[in-house]
Amino acid sequence: MESNYIKIFTGSFIIVQHITDNLKEIGINSIVKDDTESARLAGFGGGIVPGFQEIFVNKDELDKAIPIVEEILASIKD
Repeated sequence: MESNYIKIFTGSFIIVQHITDNLKEIGINSIVKDDTESARLAGFGGGIVPGFQEIFVNKDELDKAIPIVEEILASIKD
């Protein structure tokens, strides 16, 4: 089954929160996936690097979402 959502970022909780807040400000509802936390709650180990989360957006909103991610990542490097 093909999803209408695409991953735009994987990183720490703090950066993910910053990105999702900025996406919400421009009307983009994102989905945050945390496999490590889900596995822990289910009693399993594994997942992506602990403390890292993934952000997904609808493919139709990708063109508006990518510049937000790029802007935030550029501001962190400065």
